[in-house]
Amino acid sequence: MSSLKTSIERLSAQGEVERDPEARKTFLEFRDQLTQGKIRAAEKVSGKWTVNTWVKQGILLGFRLGVLADMTTGLSFIDKDTFPARHFAIADRVRVVPGGSSVRTGAYVAPSVICMPPMFINVGAYVDEGTMVDSHALVGSCAQIGKRVHLSAAAQVGGVLEPINAAPVIIEDDVLVGGNCGIFEGTLVGSRAVLGAGTILTRSTPLYDLVKGKVYRATADAPLEVPENAVVVPGSRAVKKGAAPSKTEDWNVSLYTPVIVKYRDEKTDRGIELEDWLR
Repeated sequence: MSSLKTSIERLSAQGEVERDPEARKTFLEFRDQLTQGKIRAAEKVSGKWTVNTWVKQGILLGFRLGVLADMTTGLSFIDKDTFPARHFAIADRVRVVPGGSSVRTGAYVAPSVICMPPMFINVGAYVDEGTMVDSHALVGSCAQIGKRVHLSAAAQVGGVLEPINAAPVIIEDDVLVGGNCGIFEGTLVGSRAVLGAGTILTRSTPLYDLVKGKVYRATADAPLEVPENAVVVPGSRAVKKGAAPSKTEDWNVSLYTPVIVKYRDEKTDRGIELEDWLR
């Protein structure tokens, strides 16, 4: 693995890598390892998530090496030949329901994952066992999705490919992401958290914890983190700054903010246990 890492870093630093006869061979070996989940863009080491910068460099290398190719298989697709659509076999044990879904080669999708149409998983993503990617859901490039996660209909998990040292969006085990949720800009969602429908999480959005009386924010060195077992719903907060037309008039303006209203309990578990029957 160290030799592959060294080769990727060397090729990424080259100015005209397209002329290196070993570049594509090295990249294809890298892409196979990425597709099999043997390497990943981020991983948990000693309890802390760490970005593997060289893996992102390898993905970007693939775009540099790729040329446009006709990938027509019934429908017409023109894309970089280094990242074709993945073809699954029964032995992969990934359930892809017919209807317009697509997974790029270079994305790891574990056995027992369920993909409901139409959905898309981009290169560099890691989707672990027992997860369901529901209709119209997106798993962006390098996003890390844990075990038994449910990404509900129209959920958007943003990708962070560049800058290469930036942490991708990470969703840990047993998280339920409600419909129309958006998780972006390297946000980390702790295990067993529940995101209510329509919740949006970004670096610039403070997360208010009504249970513990705390406010969680991203910093220059760390992304927004949703605590384990938190139940988050869309909320609002009053705008205190800014001048109204007159001193006696109040605009009553508020801004969106996610709010932790409780922490997961038996009642919460009963409310979502139906998901297991769908897998």
